Amino acid sequence: MGGVFGTVLKRDCIAEVFFGTDYHSHLGTKTGGIAAYDKERGLQREIHRIANSPFRTKFEHIFEQVKGTSAIGCISDQSPQPLTIRSNLGTYCICMVGVINNAEILMNQFLSFSGGHLNAMTGGAINSAELLAAMINQKSSFAEGIKFAQKVINGSANILILKDDGTLIAARDRVGRLPLHVGKNQDGYCVALENFSYKKLGFEDEFELGPGEVVEISPDGIKQLVAPGKEMRVCSFLWSYYGYPTAEYEGVSVEVMRNRNGAIMAQADKERGLLEGIDSVSGVPDSGTPHAIGFANESRIPFARPFIKYTPTWPRSFMPPSQVSRNQVAKMKMVPVHDLIQGKNLLFVDDSIVRGTQLRETVEFLYSNGAKSVHMRSACPPIMFGCKYLNFSRSTDDMDLIARKVMFELEGEEAIKHVEEYADGTTERGKALRDRICKQLNFASLEYQSLEGLVKAIGLEKCKLCTYCWNGKE
Repeated sequence: MGGVFGTVLKRDCIAEVFFGTDYHSHLGTKTGGIAAYDKERGLQREIHRIANSPFRTKFEHIFEQVKGTSAIGCISDQSPQPLTIRSNLGTYCICMVGVINNAEILMNQFLSFSGGHLNAMTGGAINSAELLAAMINQKSSFAEGIKFAQKVINGSANILILKDDGTLIAARDRVGRLPLHVGKNQDGYCVALENFSYKKLGFEDEFELGPGEVVEISPDGIKQLVAPGKEMRVCSFLWSYYGYPTAEYEGVSVEVMRNRNGAIMAQADKERGLLEGIDSVSGVPDSGTPHAIGFANESRIPFARPFIKYTPTWPRSFMPPSQVSRNQVAKMKMVPVHDLIQGKNLLFVDDSIVRGTQLRETVEFLYSNGAKSVHMRSACPPIMFGCKYLNFSRSTDDMDLIARKVMFELEGEEAIKHVEEYADGTTERGKALRDRICKQLNFASLEYQSLEGLVKAIGLEKCKLCTYCWNGKE
């Protein structure tokens, strides 16, 4: 996915953009970048790969090399950003978080009439931020250009633009699939995907942009360029997994939601008599832990940590380029607490079950260390569709998703007509799905949070939430 941070102050702001961007490192692992504006130097930009070294390490020299009173930063799992663009709208830097699914179509349309060109990366791919800029530049103002780009893009786009006069333009996705917050302090303003990032820097919440809203920010104030729309589809998975525990979206705390979500799952299990004999409840670290705490508190079953992740020298498990390497790193990080494993009936809560590969490794690890049984709970419904908006669970084939794969193993193409039944653990299809996954991943039992339970835990109207990856509904 990715994250963005920008700030406009009456003084030098490089420290703020450095730390603010770094606080988005949980959202991306591929590239990081910073662009800044200084009255004497103009626009400056620096980009580095962060796949094998954290953002902070790659940019620690930024204080000596870059200066400015306004700046934007980006953590990206896609194209290198920010980019510097020279166009009919002036010279500016731009970065985005989102996905352009119809990039090839938009590129061909643009090239067919513009007589211009777009830089090609390795393999011929086009930088998504450059394509976005090409869409914006077709209009006579940033406001009209962003509205046009948001309209023609099939996907999503949160946008930050740093102009050559030092002002900052921030635009939230047309239907608000991702959040964008504005903070304020005595020296000016900032904008960020994760609002905790600027609170740690002395800013206070000013407001959260609405869907499709576009604002222009200077140290002296904020000007609305495009009013927010009425339709919203904010990503539900932000609360389940992507969001940092200290963040909040649409006024809903991530950590509080996860605790509440676990409690709702435990209540459902108690009502169905599924918790007999369980010795402890644990979270698959790290994002499964708060769900598990809520589950343990509601179920009155002790919370425990049967294994600990050794993180000081191991990178995040999804950072190595190959699945084999990721699995090996994940396995090496797990250090058992034998007294909490041997002879115990363990229940684990994970934020989600996507492909199941690492969970299989985790369960085998627990059994090899003496566990009597390992029960699994997913804090969200079965993932049936690869996300086409924010890069979560994106793959070349939806059949990589274990729930989708098993569903088709059981019933072939006919299965797609019965997604809701497969998601429901009380139906025959739902039971068959769970039984098959239990056998494949060696779980003693498996249950998923219901979509209704997840929506209840978030606390927003269902019509305002994107639930595509679970039910395929736009």
